[in-house]
Amino acid sequence: MTIHSFSEEMRRRFGCKVWKLALDGGFTCPNRDGTLDSRGCSFCAGGSGSFAEGTAGGVEAQLERAKDRVAFKAGPDARYVAYFQSYTNTYAPVERLRALYAPLTEREDLAAISIATRPDCLGPEVLDLLAELNERKPVWVELGLQTIHEETARAIRRGYPLPVFDAAMRGLGERGLERIVHVILGLPGETADMCRETVSYVARSGAEGIKLQLLHVLEGTTLAEDWRAGRYVPLTLDEYVALLADCVRLLPPRVTLHRLTGDGDKRLLLAPLWSADKKQVLARVRAAFAEWNVVQGSACKEDGSCPNQPIRS
Repeated sequence: MTIHSFSEEMRRRFGCKVWKLALDGGFTCPNRDGTLDSRGCSFCAGGSGSFAEGTAGGVEAQLERAKDRVAFKAGPDARYVAYFQSYTNTYAPVERLRALYAPLTEREDLAAISIATRPDCLGPEVLDLLAELNERKPVWVELGLQTIHEETARAIRRGYPLPVFDAAMRGLGERGLERIVHVILGLPGETADMCRETVSYVARSGAEGIKLQLLHVLEGTTLAEDWRAGRYVPLTLDEYVALLADCVRLLPPRVTLHRLTGDGDKRLLLAPLWSADKKQVLARVRAAFAEWNVVQGSACKEDGSCPNQPIRS
C-alpha cells in the first residue's frame, strides 16, 4: 500500500517523530451553549475531548502531564503538536484566543499548534489572529465537516450549511493556514456512495489534511437512543475497512492522512464494540490495504475529479 501518513509527513517536515498532545482549552460550543442548540451533535457525548488532559492547572500544566505520559517512548528530543481537541477552540473573543495560543508559539518543544473548531466560528478577526500566530509557529486548523450532505447535516444537528465550510476553507487558505478536514464515515442514513462523495469534495477543496473517523455510538447521545431502538446500525469492521480503502484512493497524494480510525471513549462506547481494539483495527486496515494494493490518489483524475463508485479490485 502507498499512503501519505501523518507520521511520514512529520518526519519529512521536522526530521523526527512528532507526538500529538490532546489539550482542553476550556471552550464550549455554540451547539451546546444555546446559541444554536443545547444538545450538541447527535453523536457527541459531552464534547470531543475524551482524551484531553483536562483543564486543571491550565494549558502549560496539561502539556507537561501529556508529555510525561509519552516520555518513555518519545525520548528526550521528541517534538510535539499542541492539539486543542475539546469542543470549539475558536469560540471566544479574540483577546482570549491570543492569550491562550500566543505563548505556545514560543515553545521550542512544539512543532505546531493544531486547533479544532467549527467553520462558523472563524470570523475575520479570528482568521487574522491565526495567520499572525502562523508566522511564528505552524498553525493547523481542523474543521468538523463530517458530511457534505445537507439532509444528514440536519439529522445530526451539525448547525451550519455547506457554504459556511466553503467560506472557512477560502478564508484559511487565503491566509496560508493549513487546513485539516474531519469526516465521519457511517453516519445515519448515509450510503457508501455518499461517504465517497464527501471525501471527493474534500479532495477538491484544497485541504492539506484529512481525518477519517468511524462513527461511534456513545452512551448519553441521541444516536444511542436510535441505536437501541434499531434505527441505526453501525458499520461492521469489514464494511469500514472496505469503505476506508475506497476513500483513500479518492484522495490526492498531497493530502496528509491524519487519522484512519478513531477511539471512542471506552467508558461510554456502546457500538461497534470491535472499534475498542484500535491495534486490531489498524492491523486489519494494513493487511487489507496491502492485499488490495491501495494507493492513495489512484482513483483521481488529472483535473482532480474522482469517481464515486466502488474502486476496489
